[in-house]
Amino acid sequence: MVRKAIIPAAGLGTRFLPATKAQPKEMLPIIDTPTIQYVVQEAVDSGIDDILIISGKGKRTIEDHFDRNYELESRLAQKEDESFYNEVMRIADMANIHYIRQKEVNGLGDAIYHARQHVGDEPFAVLLGDTVVSSVIPVTQQLIDTYEQYRCSIIAVEEVPKDKVSRYGIAGGKNISEKLVEVQSLIEKPSPEQAPSNLAIAGRYILTPEIFRAIENTPKGKGNEVQLTDALHLLMKREMLISNTIEGKRYDIGNKLDFLKTTVEFALKRKEFSADFLSYLKEILQEHS
Repeated sequence: MVRKAIIPAAGLGTRFLPATKAQPKEMLPIIDTPTIQYVVQEAVDSGIDDILIISGKGKRTIEDHFDRNYELESRLAQKEDESFYNEVMRIADMANIHYIRQKEVNGLGDAIYHARQHVGDEPFAVLLGDTVVSSVIPVTQQLIDTYEQYRCSIIAVEEVPKDKVSRYGIAGGKNISEKLVEVQSLIEKPSPEQAPSNLAIAGRYILTPEIFRAIENTPKGKGNEVQLTDALHLLMKREMLISNTIEGKRYDIGNKLDFLKTTVEFALKRKEFSADFLSYLKEILQEHS
């Protein structure tokens, strides 16, 4: 049973400077909700309420966001602003959230290695803090269901156009079913000619504790950092690794353009202003046509 989740959120967020000079990129809001709150909600909706966030220098606002704020709660209660009061209280009670610092930015593999004592000998979920997925069944739950059947590490993947595989880590291997592949190769940002498939790693994982032993034996790779993809290569030599094509739409908040696209799409889903916002977009398009 998967009971714990790890959310790596220690990166510097340099692609969003200057906004991320004093605040984490994971706290950048999609309209009015910080990105990382969507990620925590996905874990909770998947039945996980024990969450460890790997943070770093300058990430204190993440802790404050999921903590109680008695002054704010009191002010909202006095104003009888029930909807905001309930939401603030809900955020503070979403899950049992723990924190540990990655004292230097040393790669995703190293960040996950910091969770080894918290995780112990249990399988655990990993949800990247700058990736949001919209789906009927939470993606983490989809991976847990596959793990319960195969009892090995599972990575979420999505199909991408062949001419865009060079933007992603790509998994290839032997088909188990329509959505499942026994992974036999992982290539980081290959050319279309080198790519073993068009299945891009999608920022969600179920990993067994064996990953920690793999990370221990993983030398520093690209960027002089310990890369999770390299550790997964070693893991494949010890146990089966399965990719699970997700049902849902992934939003990568890792760059400004994708962040803007995500904000627009989420705005169009909000009933309170979607119609007015759509009208505004049509006006803008007419002005630029």
